[in-house]
Amino acid sequence: MSWYTTRPIGDRTPFTGRHEFSDFTASWADTLSLLAREVNALAGRHVVIEVDVPERAIRADGMLRADGMLRADARAATPAVRVAFDSRHGPLAYATDRFVKRAGKQAKMDDWQHNVRAIALGLEALRRVDRYSISRRGEQYHGYKALPPGSFAGFASSDVVRAWMGARIPEAPAGADARDLYKALARRLHPDAGGRREDWDRLDQARQLLEAGGLL
Repeated sequence: MSWYTTRPIGDRTPFTGRHEFSDFTASWADTLSLLAREVNALAGRHVVIEVDVPERAIRADGMLRADGMLRADARAATPAVRVAFDSRHGPLAYATDRFVKRAGKQAKMDDWQHNVRAIALGLEALRRVDRYSISRRGEQYHGYKALPPGSFAGFASSDVVRAWMGARIPEAPAGADARDLYKALARRLHPDAGGRREDWDRLDQARQLLEAGGLL
């Protein structure tokens, strides 16, 4: 299995539709390696790369290709991407649609992959702030902690949250209310009841999305 999940874009607010040619010459494998290194440096987990593709373009069988979980015939409608993950500084999300590959040049990556590289390089630059002792508490990341609706730790929508909760309560009736699912799962996953802290944190992120949508 991949160390990240591929999802359709859940919120288009950050994207401008204004593009410029990219000068990146790296491969997708090199880009993923750079992104993994920077995410790991932030103790990142639950990594989600959102791409401008429909749900049907994402493989459901868990088979991994060079471009993640996208089907072989998948084509992104725009170069827009968002990378979201949990970190030691809280949930972080970065989004851009700035770059497209140069026409006439042998490109190693698709347009959207160039923007994943831009995000990875941006993370590398932010980490240098700590490296040179300008910041010691990760202040440079604080502006990215308020995730837009639909992007809490990779939950693309409230429907995804409901499915995630329902899968962990198989005895719940079909169509169970999100509030009831949350309460039941909270009792089950609370650390005082023997639940794992990681699962409890994940449920808390689900709660944030449901509250943002007025479902709790």
